[in-house]
Amino acid sequence: MTGRFGRCRRIAAALLTAVACQSAPPARAATPPDPTTRASGVVTWAASADRMGEGTAGQGYRLVVHTSTGGSDLRVRFTNAFGDRPLTLDGVHAGLRAGGAALRPGSNRPLTFGGARTVTVPAGAVAWSDPLPGRVPAGTDLVISLHTPDAAGPATGHWMAMQTSYTAQGEHTAEESGANWTRTTGSWWYIDSVTVRPARPAGGAVVALGDSLTDGWQSTTDLNRRWPDYLARRLTAAGGAVRGVANAGVSGNRILADGAGQAALRRLDRDVLSQPGVRTVFLFEGVNDLKAHSGVTAADLVTGYREIARRAHAAGKCVVAATVGPFKGWPEWDPAAEAVRQEVNRFLRGSPDFDAVTDFDRVLRSPYDPERMLPFFDGGDHIHPNDKGMQAMADAVGLDSLDCAR
Repeated sequence: MTGRFGRCRRIAAALLTAVACQSAPPARAATPPDPTTRASGVVTWAASADRMGEGTAGQGYRLVVHTSTGGSDLRVRFTNAFGDRPLTLDGVHAGLRAGGAALRPGSNRPLTFGGARTVTVPAGAVAWSDPLPGRVPAGTDLVISLHTPDAAGPATGHWMAMQTSYTAQGEHTAEESGANWTRTTGSWWYIDSVTVRPARPAGGAVVALGDSLTDGWQSTTDLNRRWPDYLARRLTAAGGAVRGVANAGVSGNRILADGAGQAALRRLDRDVLSQPGVRTVFLFEGVNDLKAHSGVTAADLVTGYREIARRAHAAGKCVVAATVGPFKGWPEWDPAAEAVRQEVNRFLRGSPDFDAVTDFDRVLRSPYDPERMLPFFDGGDHIHPNDKGMQAMADAVGLDSLDCAR
C-alpha cells in the first residue's frame, strides 16, 4: 500500500491431533533460543515485522493466521524485533478456529519454550516455540493466543493484516470459548512466522517479498484473497515439492529507502532468508520507489534488484522477479515515473540476474491504455488489484519456476 490508510474463513477441516497425552510442564521462565537459530521444517505462514504502537500490559491477543501447507510439529516464531526492552509472553496457546474468536473443542493446546510456559524475548530478538505434536492441515485457520503481562515500549507486529483477530484484557488464552475476546484488531502482534514439518522431507516454500500489492490491500478482508493466498492454493492442488507460501509484503514498502517499514534491502535477512525451508524468493517491489519523486532512477532500482538477487542466490535460494504493474490514475502517477517503470520492466524481462520472471505488468494492464490497470482488475484506486486481479496474478506464476535447479 502506498500510504497507511484504511483498515484493514475457511473453517478448519481437521483438529490438531496429539500423538500422545502428556501432563502439562511446570510454569517457569525459559531462556529463549539463540535468535540466530533457525527452526526446522517449512514456513507455512508469515507476516513481516514492523514497529507498532506502544505495548499494553495485561493484554491478551487471539491472532488468526491461515496455513498454506500442512504438516506436523508446528512451531511459532515470536518477535520483539522493534522493542526497546525485554518482552515477556505467557499463556501461549495454539488451536484451530471454529468461527469468530471461538476454537474447535479440544484443539487449543499450550506452546512451550524449552519446556517452559513463559518466555522472555530480549529487545531486537525472536524466540521459537517448541514443536507441538500433531498435524495441522493446509488451508486452515490457526489461532495463536498469547498474553503480555508487563508489555511496554514499542510493540512489534504487522499493521495491515487484512484479517480480523481478537483482544481481551487479562489472561484468557486457554479458553476455547470466544466469550471474553470481545474486541477486534486488524493487526498481528508479536508473531511473524509459523512452521510445520511436511510429510515430504524435500518440501519447500516460496517467500513473496513485496509491498501493499502483496500485503493484500483492496482484496477482501478475512477471505485470504491476496495473490500469495491464491498461489498457495494452486501449489497445494498441484502437489509439487514447493507448497508453503510466506507473505513478506509490507504496505508502502520500498526497495531502497526506509519509510513504511524498513527497506526491502534492510529486511531481506529477517523477513525472507531466515524463514525455514525457503526454496524461492519472489521479488515484486518497486512502484513505491519510483512514484515517490525522490529522484530514484531506473539504474538505482536495477542496482537494488541485483543486490537482492545476489544475496538470495548466495543463500542458495532461487529468485523469481515480477515486473512493476501499471498505476496511471493514482494521484502520484506522472510521465516521469512511468518512464522509469517502463525502463525497469525492460530490464526485468531480459535480465540474467533472476532464475525466472513473471510479467505482472502484462497481466494487469489495459490493452487500450497500457499505462493503466484493466478496469476489471482495478480495486478502485488504480494501483491495487481487486480479488480478480489478485487471482490473475497468482495464475500467471509458472509453478515450475518456483523450483529451480539451484
